[in-house]
Amino acid sequence: MLYDQIQETLAFIRQRCDLQPRLGIILGTGLSSLTEDIVVEHEFVYGLLPYFCAATVDTHRGKLILGTLHGVPVVAMAGRLHYYEGYSMQELTFPVRVLHALGIEHLIISNASGSVNADIEAGDLIFLRDHINMQPENPLRGPNDPRLGPRFPDMLKTYDRELNAWAIERAKTHGLQGHEGVYLALPGPNLETPAEYKMANIIGADCIGMSTVPEVLVARHCGLPVFVVSVVSNKCFPIVEIQPTTVDDVIATVQAVEPKLRKLMKDVVERLG
Repeated sequence: MLYDQIQETLAFIRQRCDLQPRLGIILGTGLSSLTEDIVVEHEFVYGLLPYFCAATVDTHRGKLILGTLHGVPVVAMAGRLHYYEGYSMQELTFPVRVLHALGIEHLIISNASGSVNADIEAGDLIFLRDHINMQPENPLRGPNDPRLGPRFPDMLKTYDRELNAWAIERAKTHGLQGHEGVYLALPGPNLETPAEYKMANIIGADCIGMSTVPEVLVARHCGLPVFVVSVVSNKCFPIVEIQPTTVDDVIATVQAVEPKLRKLMKDVVERLG
């Protein structure tokens, strides 16, 4: 069933656009303006694509965009889907399956997160070296179709440490402070309590958020290499430094970083493409 749905969506896209993307990009909260650098060949509203769910978060445009980015053919998700929107893990990760079917060779994922590392400040970047999954469901749960991937995908080398090291150095040239870190995924939509932030720090997380890990799991299942950059939108540790945070605060912090991040993304795309 899932395989057939992927093929139907792929055919729908191919009938309207024959671009062969080399890179897939998922743009998170406050980062949708990165699509302004794409020379668009075709775009699709999520809700009009077969088996795609509509994005319900105001800051996510909910469009699949095919075009070229700095000369490299790409397919970009301008906004993602989340578990807290009420979608199943299979529904929210379906787009990653389609990106893989389109033939991408690498998946770039971005998000906004809260820092639970006292040495990482709002406005810094964290390149994921690992994750901790505390979301209540797994997109790989259920019968496994070997055409899509193995029953038990190994997670040992999910993230490219060499690429992270390169990205940290490149970030410096654009005036950005980069770190490697561990991302803790929780379901949301509420922000975490002080006790939960403390727990996250104790168990080894550097940042905390409500997305990304399901997408990484499916990409790993497909055999897709992933590169994840997280923009720290607010500092959540130590506890005495926590301030009340709104979505507007998160977006404002991310958007302040975005012009420099766009330059870094150009470097990443050119390296991978």
